[in-house]
Amino acid sequence: MNREELMKFAIDAGFRAANVVPGDWLLIRPMGNGCTIELQKFYVAARRAEREECAKMVDHILKEGGGTWGDAIRARGEK
Repeated sequence: MNREELMKFAIDAGFRAANVVPGDWLLIRPMGNGCTIELQKFYVAARRAEREECAKMVDHILKEGGGTWGDAIRARGEK
């Protein structure tokens, strides 16, 4: 998952974003007393996307071979 994907999840969850400096976004919390619902929506979307990426990685390893699941997971952290 990259920064742009995370920003999309946050905006879809109800946060607003301001482009303070070109290419550098700032999240602004929604109006109201808190942002628990928006954080939950963000968490669910990010978790779903990460799970799908892991599933694709496992499918690739099982079909193509070349390494272990652990190696592939560690490599994801270096993106």
